[in-house]
Amino acid sequence: MGVHLDSSKGFGVSRLEVLEGPSGRRRRTKAERARIAAESMMPSVTVADVARKHGTTRWQIYDWRKQLRKGNLVVPESVAALPIFAELVVDDSAADAPPARGASDVEIVIGDIVIRAGAGADEGQLTRAIRAARAAAS
Repeated sequence: MGVHLDSSKGFGVSRLEVLEGPSGRRRRTKAERARIAAESMMPSVTVADVARKHGTTRWQIYDWRKQLRKGNLVVPESVAALPIFAELVVDDSAADAPPARGASDVEIVIGDIVIRAGAGADEGQLTRAIRAARAAAS
């Protein structure tokens, strides 16, 4: 409920206007909370925009996201099937290891045949190797 005071005459209150709206808190189901939290985690989406869209606060969405990560909320199957943002974690421990010898940059599997090619492989060579593997596999 909002109250508007009009004191255009310069003294006192000449008019009191009461604006009514929905009262009380909105209760959301666990599925709704999980869906909204998942929506806020999508790429190029801000929590503030999602909060405005669904008529809630940012801190509430952050809380729902926390509950979602802990497993207290479960994303509905219809939302889980959609592509979702995954956090990228870089493991620096492999950077200290010496490079493996003989490792290929590209590995192509056709049936039981594996084609491994290094960084210097020519497109024509790869094309011929793939055609030969397909012919041998059929």
